[in-house]
Order: sequence, then C-alpha cells, then structure tokens
Amino acid sequence: MKRVKSMEQEEKLKTAATAMGSDLKVQTFGGAEKTTESVLDMKLVESIINDWNAMAKKMANQTVKQYGSPNEATESRLIWYNNGPWKRTIIYRDEIPHDFPQPHTDVIENYINYSVPPEKFSELAKFDGSVIVERTRGEVSSRCDMEAANILALNLMNDIVKDELSAEEARDKYCEITSAFMINKPSPYAENLQFDVSKEANYDTDVVMIADEMAKQGMEKVKDMTKNNEG
Repeated sequence: MKRVKSMEQEEKLKTAATAMGSDLKVQTFGGAEKTTESVLDMKLVESIINDWNAMAKKMANQTVKQYGSPNEATESRLIWYNNGPWKRTIIYRDEIPHDFPQPHTDVIENYINYSVPPEKFSELAKFDGSVIVERTRGEVSSRCDMEAANILALNLMNDIVKDELSAEEARDKYCEITSAFMINKPSPYAENLQFDVSKEANYDTDVVMIADEMAKQGMEKVKDMTKNNEG
C-alpha cells in the first residue's frame, strides 16, 4: 500500500513539474494556440454538414460563402481561424435553444481577444448568457444564430465593460437594433465591431498562491526521482 501511495505521489509531482515547465515555456516563447492555416476540401465539408439541421447547415453554408472553406472540422463542428475580424469562428451541428431577444438556436460562435475585468463578469452574464468570457485566455465570444447578432452582442459587451451601458440598457438596445436590422435599416452595431480588437493574445495568468518554497521542493523531488529511475 505504501508503495502504491509513493507511486501516486511521484506521478502527481511529475505532473506538477510538467505543468510548471509548460507554463514557463508558453509565457516565455508564446504560442499557446496553434492555428491551422490549411483549408479543407469542400467535398469533405459538404459531407459533414449534409445531415445537419436546417439552421446549422444554413449558417455553415453562409460562413463558407463569406470566408471560404474552414480550417478544421469534426462531425459536429466547423472551425475557421483568423477569418475577418475574428480570432476563431465555430459553427456547431448541435443547436442550443435561446429565447433572447426572440426564440432561436445558437449555432455560430465568434471569438475575439478581449480582457474583461472580473468585476464586470456578472453584469455581462445579466446582459446575455451567450456572451462568454474566458478570463485566463483573454477572450470573449458570442454565440447566436447569425454573425450579425454576435457583432451586435460584442459591441454591447464593450459598452458594458466601458461603463457606457448597464446590462438592462444593453438588453433594450439589443432589441432595438435587432428590430432595425431585420427590416434593413442602417445598423452599424450589427455590421462591424465598433472598437479595436488586438490580434495578440493577452492571457490573464492570475497569481501564484502555492508558496514558492513548496513548488521548489516539488521540483527537487521530481529531479531526485528522475535520477533514481535513470540509475
């Protein structure tokens, strides 16, 4: 039993050491996300989306028409990198029901680099549950039934973060602009992002809370174990 516990501890320490090494490498040299530059053959894309539901297939075809063939695909999603203003775009086969501002299903998600202060998270959650903040990655995405709706949601997200609108005001403005957009009235907020977006990732790595000495001891134990195994 002691031997088993010792092996478990050794494996945990090795995993911790590997994680620390990876963190140092990424923070020093960058490149946490490797994007795919090649594009898929359209015959493959068509075979993947052939049995998708109407809304998902419609948005897949529209996105292909606008940005070309995706860079990656699985049976349940198509993925583009660095398309238009986006860091990443994903079309999902599996639709998520969403009733704000009117009943629809979320099938397209657009991502940007954007750092949201933690104190703004709850306000954004009150605004729209399909605006998703990734604090550590320094990303925000919006998921809806069309790209224009995501552009609108992200513009309003920025207004909330900048203290120009409350969540309630942003919801009202969302409804107003969506109504105008649907009847072809000029709707800049649904047509283009109204703020600058960085092409560079800005990770929020948070702070170390396990004492440095403890981490150091763990690293030393791993080195000793490695030497013993080699011997």
